[in-house]
Amino acid sequence: MYETCVFLHSVLIYFFFADFSAKMLLLRSERLPGRFRSDDMTYRPTRRTILIATGATGATALVAGCGGSDGNGDSTSTTSPGQDGQTGQEGKELATTSEIPVGGGTIFKADEVVVTQPEQGEFKAFSAICTHQQCTVATVADGTINCPCHGSKFNITDGSVAHPPATRPLPEKKITVDGNSIRLV
Repeated sequence: MYETCVFLHSVLIYFFFADFSAKMLLLRSERLPGRFRSDDMTYRPTRRTILIATGATGATALVAGCGGSDGNGDSTSTTSPGQDGQTGQEGKELATTSEIPVGGGTIFKADEVVVTQPEQGEFKAFSAICTHQQCTVATVADGTINCPCHGSKFNITDGSVAHPPATRPLPEKKITVDGNSIRLV
């Protein structure tokens, strides 16, 4: 199977660069008129050129699909997104409920999420990426989620903007609370 994929890949590269690229590099040989127009200097591909490019792209996707085996015919398997392979429960466990302070929150930089607890037993989750300039928020204090880059602050209850320059709220993330476990869905 591997040898077939390598062969297909080589053939596709040859045809793509030999035919399509050569056509794209052709320059118009006709004389340009006295007044220049931008469309006079633009190469317009033919329908055949577009079909060849589309065919090469589709075939490239076909070859890219060849790389999913481990060499002896067995496909590699992965767990589906949002599934914990050990427990069968949905989502990745972020924290326990006792780790999230009441009136505050905790930032999980690796998961780009911030979990807050505005009131006892009420948990919310938001993107940890600031909507102003896409910096990662740094702290949760005094009822706000704070971005260090330009001073934007967001409310821990709903992610709305408490202090500009951000103009859009933090997007809400889905979490589940099962017992004392907080999981990202």
